[in-house]
Amino acid sequence: MSAATTGQLARARRRPRTWSRLISAEILKLRKRRGLLWSSIALVIGPQLVAYTVLAALHAVDPAKYDPAGGVDNLSGGIDVLLTLGLVAAIMIGATAGAGDLNAGVFRELVVTGRSRIQLFLVRLPGGLALLLPLAAISFAGSAIACVLLAGNLQAPSPSLLVKAGLWVLLAFTLQFVLALGVASLVGSRSITIGVVLAWQLVVAPLLLAFSKLGMVREFLPNAAFDRLSPGSFANLHGSELTMSVGAAGAVLVGWLLVPLVVGAWRTATRDA
Repeated sequence: MSAATTGQLARARRRPRTWSRLISAEILKLRKRRGLLWSSIALVIGPQLVAYTVLAALHAVDPAKYDPAGGVDNLSGGIDVLLTLGLVAAIMIGATAGAGDLNAGVFRELVVTGRSRIQLFLVRLPGGLALLLPLAAISFAGSAIACVLLAGNLQAPSPSLLVKAGLWVLLAFTLQFVLALGVASLVGSRSITIGVVLAWQLVVAPLLLAFSKLGMVREFLPNAAFDRLSPGSFANLHGSELTMSVGAAGAVLVGWLLVPLVVGAWRTATRDA
């Protein structure tokens, strides 16, 4: 075997280890931000724990007045709370992953190591999701278990509904994280990104969705596509009355996932170190 071939094999073996180390470093950087970690836990898991505990306690005290804490309706309400408060955590983690190195003043040090800027950007995606999605999964799993075990005389959610709802929740968290990641990488500011993405998610997008004069243009909004993919037993969270195909909704969400990543990667590659 020639020296050139040996060198190529060695480089090929090093590449997976390099990616793994970079992703692990990204996860560690986010986990070491204790304020971010604990506030995310409080936003994603805390409300669900409090809500079902209170509902169960009220039912135990006065079963005639208060329904059981479980069932399909309470699962829908729990997901509504999770998608309202928990997505704030997704935006915070995405903004921190996208602009954390710049705000900490270490982006130049990472660049001068010779690593690809695109690689430095791409590892932020699995690094941030590795912190965010387990929190979302734990929160949803707790809600699902409570809604099944505490259903009482109410209709308990079926296994297929729980699977669909769980995937739907994870999609929502991923979408908001990617959007915040891309915006933060573009503008280079964590605080501005959080403000802009929250304003878009809570104010601008719902207003545009409710503005009927926009017509079919509203189908390009992520809220409309996200509602279209919701499990049938759940209420329309954003009040969308649009009728669009599942394929169109999927294409819109893919676009909202890809565009922030492309923009973020481009800005990271062209930013002055």
